[in-house]
This record gives sequence, structure tokens and C-alpha cells, in this order.
Amino acid sequence: MKAMWSAASGMKNLQLKIDTISNNLANVNTIGFKNQRVEFKDIMYERLFTSDKLEDEGRPVPIEIGHGVMVSATLRSFATGNLQQTEGKFDFAINGDHFFKIIDPMGNERYTKDGSFKIAATEEGAQLVTSDGYYVQGTDGNIVLGPDVSEFAVDSEGMMTVKLNGEEEYQEIGQMSLVKFINAAGLEAVGKNLFKETVASGIPIEGLQDGDTTEVWQGFVENSNVQIVDEMINLITAERAYEINSKSIQTADRMLEIANNLKR
Repeated sequence: MKAMWSAASGMKNLQLKIDTISNNLANVNTIGFKNQRVEFKDIMYERLFTSDKLEDEGRPVPIEIGHGVMVSATLRSFATGNLQQTEGKFDFAINGDHFFKIIDPMGNERYTKDGSFKIAATEEGAQLVTSDGYYVQGTDGNIVLGPDVSEFAVDSEGMMTVKLNGEEEYQEIGQMSLVKFINAAGLEAVGKNLFKETVASGIPIEGLQDGDTTEVWQGFVENSNVQIVDEMINLITAERAYEINSKSIQTADRMLEIANNLKR
């Protein structure tokens, strides 16, 4: 009985949707988190009769029976979340499509929307790092503030300036590395608020191009773009669909029981 297998595929894939929604809700307070949604498509059909309408004779439409559903994609939305003011001089939010570039301990390039950076003391002086100690990148490599910095400022285009102790003038130390992708949805999440480049995402496009409206906001962070009300509605509809599929299995089971008892 095909009904059982079709309904079972529905339950299996709806479980994945519920898992995804749960992950979205779990990260509602994660800085820079981007929510996901699950997309479905139907799978193969058994064609009992084909359409063969010729000269007013024959069947104008085919007779087909589907075999259930499968997941086609988990699509991540990179819509900008709410920007929250923190007044921290090492907190940054990107109002736009770009990402901060990070170097992990293995030397790999990673990308993030989480701009809650910290300062690490090194032999070269203070350096800008993530909460895990990964180096934030400027256009010339690691961002080194220097050993004797009293003030640090970044403008809307990512240009960094510092004021040294005992001095009154700011001096430029470089540009934050801001990158974007042709298909950001193709990025692969690797955890710790980081993404990595894939063939689907395309290569990173460095810097601000003509027509880009991206701005860097110092003293702000970008909150998660998860909308709790939307996720709760999606959770309820997924639960109801899961329940309906379970009812289909129960109905098919009762039909088999009736057929099995016909000769009694």
C-alpha cells in the first residue's frame, strides 16, 4: 500500500523541518545568526496510464500516483537582523550584504556577521580577534592596533584609525576586510557563527564596490534575524502536518486490517 510509504516520507521530512525550526529558535539570541527554512519537492511518480489525446479520442490527462516527499534544500536567509547599540568600541555591525573576514587557527578563511570582537595581547601589540581568538582580517592581514593605543575608531566604510597615548591626532592603520558573495545562500555554516566559501557561493568579492550601500556601524551588533512569531506558526503547521501524515498511516493500516478479515 503506497499510502503508508508516502505518509512515512512526509513524517520523516517534516521531522527535519521541526529540527530546523528548533535550531532557529535556539539561536534567537545568537549575534549574527541567520535563520533557515526547509524546502520540499515531490518525488517519483508511478504512471498507470499516459495521456494520449488524439483527434478527440483517448485520455486527455495521465493517471499518476506519487510516492511522497523529499527535502530539496535548507535555505538560509541573510536578511539583516536588528542592529542593537552596545556602545562597545570593539563591537561592529554590518548594515548590508557584506561579511567580516576571519582566519581560523588552521589558516583557513572564514566569514561572519558576528562583529562582537575582542582584543588579544600579542608581541606585535593589541590585535582584533573573535571571541574564540581567531584573527579579524584587514585588507593587509591581521588587524594590529599597536602597543600603546588609547582610542580606536572605524568609519562607515571600515577605515580604522587609532590615537596613541600622549598624542592628539588619529592615524590610519588600515581598512577592515569586507567581502560579499554572488550567492550567499550557498555558503556552508561551520559553527561558531562562521561560514566558509563553496563552489555554490562563488568566490568572495573583496571591498565595497560602486553602488554598494553597506555600512559598518561601530558600537552596534547585529542580532539574529529569527522572527519568533513566524517560527512558532511554522512549528504549529509542521506539527499538524506531521499529525495528519500519522493519521494517513493509521487509515491505511485499518484498510489492510479490513482486507485481511474479509474471509473470516
